[in-house]
Amino acid sequence: MGTGRLVLRRHVVSLPCAGGLLLLVGLLSLRYGVLDIDISTVWESIWSYDRSDQGQVVVRELRVPRTIIGILAGAGFAVAGALTQGVTRNPLGAPGILGTNAGAAFAVVTAIYSAGITTPAGYVWFAFAGALGATVLVYLVASAGASGPTPVKLALAGAVISALLGSWTAALLLLDLETLDQARFWLAGSIAGRGTEEVQLLLPVIAVALVVALSMGRQVNALSLGEEVATGLGQRTALVRATAGLCVVALAGSAVAMAGPVAFVGLAVPHIVRSVVGPDYRWIILYSAILGPCMLLGADVVGRVIVTPSELQVGIVCAAVGAPFLIYLVRGTKLAQL
Repeated sequence: MGTGRLVLRRHVVSLPCAGGLLLLVGLLSLRYGVLDIDISTVWESIWSYDRSDQGQVVVRELRVPRTIIGILAGAGFAVAGALTQGVTRNPLGAPGILGTNAGAAFAVVTAIYSAGITTPAGYVWFAFAGALGATVLVYLVASAGASGPTPVKLALAGAVISALLGSWTAALLLLDLETLDQARFWLAGSIAGRGTEEVQLLLPVIAVALVVALSMGRQVNALSLGEEVATGLGQRTALVRATAGLCVVALAGSAVAMAGPVAFVGLAVPHIVRSVVGPDYRWIILYSAILGPCMLLGADVVGRVIVTPSELQVGIVCAAVGAPFLIYLVRGTKLAQL
């Protein structure tokens, strides 16, 4: 009982700190870019919008939608990664391990190549459908045999399907240079040039999936201990895996549809959170939903200012900045066992 109270007291302090960090990164996202805007203009653009002020127009019409998409996509990637690591008991688990990113990329490139769809609002559902189809295919392939979809079989099936879809995507891009030109920024991972339409389309999906994911902490805790242990604790493991898989598809598919296949957030954020809060997935999932947007928006801000007046895509910054940090984390600390 004393230990439980101590944990709760710690989170009473750390949760507001995490929320404050997200608020700070969000304000930086609204302020910094090619046009440097002071904080008073940012505040006025939110509470007393004046269309005659260029700075307020930039904040309200361009940076607010970009920041909202960064928050939603970051939460989607991070929570999907946490669920994947817990359910598959794979410390390298991420949405990409289930073929989600590769499926979404293949569907978007196919839509651009065959139907000429070039706007984010146009191909958002193609990305979602591709993520869903690839994930289902990976699960079906891993389910073959008497042992069913074990963590190792899921990882191997995901690697094979991702490689296959990746080769088909590359073939389509090589066949048509116009398709390559249209898709390359999305494939690199970017939240620039997005509007509110994508948010309106996918916000209900992400909201429902986040609520379900946050409610699954106890079940994922049991499943992360192993199939036999979870069954002994009374868990319906097949139902838990199916529900978690649907959440991963909904979250990662929506995030990829909005921001492109940003691969690093879903892998790194759960590890960073686990090293701080421990192996309890009730807290890992919650903190991932808060710190995932911090990483994605932070990388986006860095990409805006590091090569001014141009911009560096958020997917590139996440890989360049986040990978060395994860290596340092793995070498310098002992991560909690899954």
